[in-house]
Amino acid sequence: MSDLHAVILAGGSGTRLWPMSRQQMPKQFLCLDGELSLLEATVARLDPVIPRGSVLIVTSEESAKGEAFQPLAPYQKLLEPVARNTAPAIALAATHFLAAGEDPVMVILPADHVIRDVPAFHACLHAAVEAAREGKLVTFGITPTGPETGFGYIKAGTSGQALPKVERFKEKPDAAIASAFLKEGGWYWNSGMFVWKASAIMEAVAWALPELAKTMAGIRADAKQGGDWQKAVRDHFPKCQGISIDHGVLEKAGNLFLVPAKIGWSDVGSWDAVHDIAPKDEAGNSIQGNVLAFDCKDTLIRGGKRLVAAVGVEGVSVIETDDAVLVAGRGASQDVRKVVDALAKRSAQEHLVHRTVRRPWGSYTVLEDGPGFKIKRIEVSPGARLSLQSHERRSEHWVVIAGEATVTRDGEVATLIRNQSTYVPIGAKHRLENRGAEPLHLIEVQVGDYVGEDDIRRYDDNYGR
Repeated sequence: MSDLHAVILAGGSGTRLWPMSRQQMPKQFLCLDGELSLLEATVARLDPVIPRGSVLIVTSEESAKGEAFQPLAPYQKLLEPVARNTAPAIALAATHFLAAGEDPVMVILPADHVIRDVPAFHACLHAAVEAAREGKLVTFGITPTGPETGFGYIKAGTSGQALPKVERFKEKPDAAIASAFLKEGGWYWNSGMFVWKASAIMEAVAWALPELAKTMAGIRADAKQGGDWQKAVRDHFPKCQGISIDHGVLEKAGNLFLVPAKIGWSDVGSWDAVHDIAPKDEAGNSIQGNVLAFDCKDTLIRGGKRLVAAVGVEGVSVIETDDAVLVAGRGASQDVRKVVDALAKRSAQEHLVHRTVRRPWGSYTVLEDGPGFKIKRIEVSPGARLSLQSHERRSEHWVVIAGEATVTRDGEVATLIRNQSTYVPIGAKHRLENRGAEPLHLIEVQVGDYVGEDDIRRYDDNYGR
């Protein structure tokens, strides 16, 4: 299947899975179902139908150069400068292939779903690919297991065809309408998984969203002329209308067909959904981490470093991280986004990053901060180095606690070992490196009238930031 490529959409924010999912480390990069992240599991279940070398990730520039750098590193990537929903993301991927002289069958998959029955998924995939090779647009419709109100629905014909034609879409219905759909038959949950040729979807885009097609043509022309694909994307992509592929294109398409899929699917869209798919004890409790639970029933409890103790609670989710604790009743987890919205209005860091923040060179953990100061523990991976940088409003004091640090400060280079320290004054050009074979650990004390992460000027950076 050399003409087959997977396009995995990994640009979502996962706000309903706060506090584990954060803006700079959303749910697709987290391990919520087993030892693999949701992105890694999505790639793994494609084997052997689509090899890893034929997998393309569409994600944000911020993710690829920030906290998600390491999870994304093994893959080919297309980087969005801004989020514009699924229609522009998919059109960008199709344009990328066509500009390279290819017209593959594209298997479009969200990065953050769970599929339990992989053989059934493969069978559906093969059927969809064959139809796509004939020029059809194909969507996966999940066979509903109940009157779910959290999903959109798709109505397909009931002529007995293996791939019935799609007749209509319906946004998330209320409980009465969802029950009526199940009784009527022919209705499926909208999974957000699609299969089609690059040329076929761009033909549909040109008819349904001509401005989007025009923008993609501009990217293609500029990239060909200047040779810089990402610059062309940065120049044109923000002009795209933010719209889903379903609403913008598929609802108007006349050649859209559906593969009925009974594959053990979950969109893992809320803590209730995580509880549904998680292993549970006899009382319906799913417990993970540093947790003590007594006389509890139907609970989801995720503990981190701190002890979480629960006594006599029922039907709740308790999610603990270093800097936040969520307590949500069963059925209310769809409203967790209200917490994220409130944090955003307060300009609070708890919706953006965790206390431990991953970087391409390693990680840092905020140990304490207050007016005019911040204390971090920094880990630099062997062979890695931070950017050459300066700060306008803070100084930094570094104390090495493990490993060996190579410090550049205003052109002078020094080596520090355990229990040695240095001072970086405001405005000094400086760089921290680990040239050794072991991780470097140090404590950093920042002092200044402003200690925000955006007080940084980079002069040279290995990671293109």
